[in-house]
Amino acid sequence: MECTVRWHDGMSFVAETGSGHLVPMDGAPEAGGRNLAPRPMELLLAGAGGCTAFDVVLILQRGRQAVSGCTVALKAERAETDPKVFTKVNFHFTVAGRNLKSETVERAIKLSAEKYCSASIMLGKTAEITHSWEIVET
Repeated sequence: MECTVRWHDGMSFVAETGSGHLVPMDGAPEAGGRNLAPRPMELLLAGAGGCTAFDVVLILQRGRQAVSGCTVALKAERAETDPKVFTKVNFHFTVAGRNLKSETVERAIKLSAEKYCSASIMLGKTAEITHSWEIVET
């Protein structure tokens, strides 16, 4: 996997991923940024959310579950001093579908958290990771 990050101007940067996609980033105004794009740490959090949501949907689909939606809301706390790593992250899943069983959704989330989602497992090296979920019948 590869990625190139180029300084644009001010405190704005553009990442070009190995798959050829561009991702803008910007710093907070108090750090010289112009608030034109997400902060790098926000993207790290978003990447972990995307990684685990991908896993959960795939696991449920492979289990022939009638899943029709999956949202992950992440709330993170960071250390007060540098390096300001994530210290706590809660992943709250809202999984929608027909006749989804709590045990099945819980198992999919657990498999992602413990085996498949490299992003959240990596974050777990510095942060206390917690999961919560709800099921919405569609």
